[in-house]
Amino acid sequence: MTHVASHAPTLTRLGLTRLGALVRAARGSRPLTSLNGDQLAMGLSGLCLVHCLATTIFFASIASVGGVFLENHLFHEIGLIVAIGFALVTLVSGVLSHGYMMPFAVGSFGLGMMAGALSRPHDGSEILATMIGVAVVALGHDLNRRARH
Repeated sequence: MTHVASHAPTLTRLGLTRLGALVRAARGSRPLTSLNGDQLAMGLSGLCLVHCLATTIFFASIASVGGVFLENHLFHEIGLIVAIGFALVTLVSGVLSHGYMMPFAVGSFGLGMMAGALSRPHDGSEILATMIGVAVVALGHDLNRRARH
């Protein structure tokens, strides 16, 4: 019996083996709706850091335009209000569920740093203070998430 080579495309040629691996990996992941508040807040903290870095790089590249946009505090004030809202909901509920105050204290300290950064002059120090504050808030949310498990 002779075997005739098939000219039909194989799964490897179509890239379906990689697709299958992605599907298998996705089965273990959770949809966005099943994320808890701390995980969502940590993601928003990451977006805030990306915003700070991208804005800094963008305005440094076109310094003549930077002063006009950086004078408007409204965007950053609204962002701080959203961060405080997430912190109140997630960190306070964490204290009530697991009883540890450390995540709340760390998150509050980071929010204070972010609020203090709004009063800094636009010389680059406010960006650094905001980024450190955001990282500390994210740490507080991570501590809260770990304490729940």
